[in-house]
Amino acid sequence: MKYLYLVLALLLVTGCADKHKLIKSSDTSVKLETKKKVYVAVPKNGTFNNRTYKHSGKYVADAVLKAFSPYNTNVEIGQSYQSFDVAVSNAKAYDYMIYSTILHWEDRATEWNGLPDRMSVKVDVIDTKTKQLISSVTVEGTSGLGTFGGDHPQDLLKAPLEEFANSLY
Repeated sequence: MKYLYLVLALLLVTGCADKHKLIKSSDTSVKLETKKKVYVAVPKNGTFNNRTYKHSGKYVADAVLKAFSPYNTNVEIGQSYQSFDVAVSNAKAYDYMIYSTILHWEDRATEWNGLPDRMSVKVDVIDTKTKQLISSVTVEGTSGLGTFGGDHPQDLLKAPLEEFANSLY
């Protein structure tokens, strides 16, 4: 009976855990300079099954800002979504631009339907002077099943974005 309780407890704990991964799209050893100015563009809001998740682009940009701010005090965020060309044009006064694209965004009522929140976001770091890609990753995450209504896709961004920012400085 002890083993049954142990197995059930283990399943409960692992079912509650969020899963995330960082998939590096570019292999570069370039390091960003801490004193250079960084512009964080706001991505277009995420959609799933013809539903647009309001403010999801702002949530992603805020998460990027929080991940990069410990390494650089010159990080600023855009006000609203801009296409890549418009964002690069607006980032002329900056040295780097971080341009994210929401590839997948599902905010589910996991606590009652058992469907986890999911997200996938591509994050590109661009040299604004040359418009060349410095580094690129895709962040993917899935919430655990025991969220009790507190998790959202943006909550899955923190750890992998911090890992990405750390790798660049």
